[in-house]
Amino acid sequence: MHLRSPRHLRIAAHAELISLIVMLANVFTVHLKPISSLMGPTHGCAYLFVVIATWRLKQTPAAVKVLALVPGAGGLLALRQLDRGASARAQVEEVIPS
Repeated sequence: MHLRSPRHLRIAAHAELISLIVMLANVFTVHLKPISSLMGPTHGCAYLFVVIATWRLKQTPAAVKVLALVPGAGGLLALRQLDRGASARAQVEEVIPS
C-alpha cells in the first residue's frame, strides 16, 4: 500500500504557511487591520484542516500526526514525512521480488 499525501492536504499545508507569512509581514510592516482580520481566520482554518486531515489518514505514523500539530510549518513537515515514507516503501517494493 502506498501512503502518499492527498492533494487537499498539500493545498491546506501551503495555505497555512503562506497565510502565516502574510500575517507576520503585515505585523512587522504596516499592520493593516483588514489584512489581519482576513489572514487570521484563514491561517486558523488552514491549520485546523491540516491537523484533522492528517489525523484522519489511515496508516499514518504517530510521528507524522504529531508534526501536523506544529503551527505554521507543521503541515509541510507532515507532508515531507509522508512522502519520504512513501518513497522508501516504493524502493523496498522494487527490491523485493514477488
